[in-house]
Amino acid sequence: MSAYDEFTAHIAKINDLCCVLNLLTWDSRTQMPEGGTETRGHQISTVAGVAQEMFTNPKTLQLIDAAEKEVAGEPEDSYRVRAVKYAREHYEIARRIPASVVTELNELKSMSQAVWIEARQKNDFKMFAPYLAKMVGLQQKIAEAIGYKEHPYDALLVRYEPGMTARRLKELFAELKAGLTPILERAKAYPEARHDFLTERIYPADKQKAFATEISRKFGYDFDRGRIDLTVHPFEISFTRQDVRITTRYDEKYAPQALFGLFHETGHGLYEQGADPAITRTALATDLLDLYAVAGTSYGAHEAQSRLWENLVGRSEVFWKNQFPLLQSYFPEQLKDVDAEAFYRAVNRVKPSLVRTESDEITYNFHIMIRVEIEMGLLDGTISIEKLPEIWKAKYEEYLGVTPPNDTLGALQDIHWSSGLFGSFCTYTIGNIMSAQFYEAALKQNPEIKPALEKGEYKPLLDWLTENVYRHGHAFLPDELLQRSTGSKLNTGPYLRYLTEKFDLLFPHK
Repeated sequence: MSAYDEFTAHIAKINDLCCVLNLLTWDSRTQMPEGGTETRGHQISTVAGVAQEMFTNPKTLQLIDAAEKEVAGEPEDSYRVRAVKYAREHYEIARRIPASVVTELNELKSMSQAVWIEARQKNDFKMFAPYLAKMVGLQQKIAEAIGYKEHPYDALLVRYEPGMTARRLKELFAELKAGLTPILERAKAYPEARHDFLTERIYPADKQKAFATEISRKFGYDFDRGRIDLTVHPFEISFTRQDVRITTRYDEKYAPQALFGLFHETGHGLYEQGADPAITRTALATDLLDLYAVAGTSYGAHEAQSRLWENLVGRSEVFWKNQFPLLQSYFPEQLKDVDAEAFYRAVNRVKPSLVRTESDEITYNFHIMIRVEIEMGLLDGTISIEKLPEIWKAKYEEYLGVTPPNDTLGALQDIHWSSGLFGSFCTYTIGNIMSAQFYEAALKQNPEIKPALEKGEYKPLLDWLTENVYRHGHAFLPDELLQRSTGSKLNTGPYLRYLTEKFDLLFPHK
């Protein structure tokens, strides 16, 4: 066996353990009885500990060294070279994090998530506060172990969006705020689009699932390698490209939550299913810092795919011209007095709201800015756990002009902090920015995509994304991937152009 093959075989076992962790996590959020929370935490901690020990073991470094010598001289962009490079970079970071911290974090996750669910149901932030305090403390330890120059947030961003910093985020947010605020103010000056058919009528969950499943198939999601399940907070998770699962929740009084939620998770699923078979069970399909089986090069790149399919495709006018008759066939009574144009306008309403996952394309990024500012404050100590609910409310009043009436719609809204995902919220906005860059480049590079979309055909777009984004896994850093596929590193231009052109038609200048 060659040195590279030995290295790959070692990483494959780590990937297998990561898949087991994913499976335990998926089960805990979809099937597991409430009584299993404590022992599941121990199980996850045990498996994560074994995976962590395997990766940070000196043997891994020896295998990386040997493989590096073998692939020396091969093309820099080859998967072999990139796999070794990726493993070395992440080994150097991972071994700085004490095993005891990793173990404690994984034990805390399951309990913290369970308490968050109960606290959310009971609208009781104080119940969750002690667990959040422990989680913040662990994140601070991780940041210190990894190291940073300016802000502890920079260290955590390495895990989710390599190359990103708190300083650069603030610059991106400033650009977006300047570009989005005029659109928001203009939209607020217009009468709200009719939407009674979305909020005052009952849409049975089984029919919602049936319609969304059809659309997922049309987009290209392979149900022979995937499935849909129920959960409290929707997510996608994979156990190699051969088994990629998505989840959702249904509100029979508000169908868009599940419909667009499934479009969103389908985008994530397409990324994982589209990975090159050659990278299966390799470093290029494994998050070696978070011990997570995932092929996406970063959370932002992954989010770019979910937002692309949810918004640039799924909220487009041409999409509903094609697919509204299908939706109407599932809900003939609910939509008997509605046409495609009215439905398109309804699902593109712009109105400041309390819930991030239900917000429109313009205000969504303000939700993210609030969360990122709070995360930074929690990490550097300028925001205390006790004052978090008050600060959350104050920021919502400042940014969106709305006030959360309780903690369930406020500081307890998202699962992320209970899962230890500090540093990940910004990737939603980064994903929005990337999505427009990828989409704009795809339309320019393949003239067949636009007429296909106009006919309700999505394969040409999926093929471009698979070739330029999905298949590469972790081979290229986010900016490298953008540069290769679009000719530019991360920039807000295409995203602001997309939103301006779309909403100039919906809300013309008076």
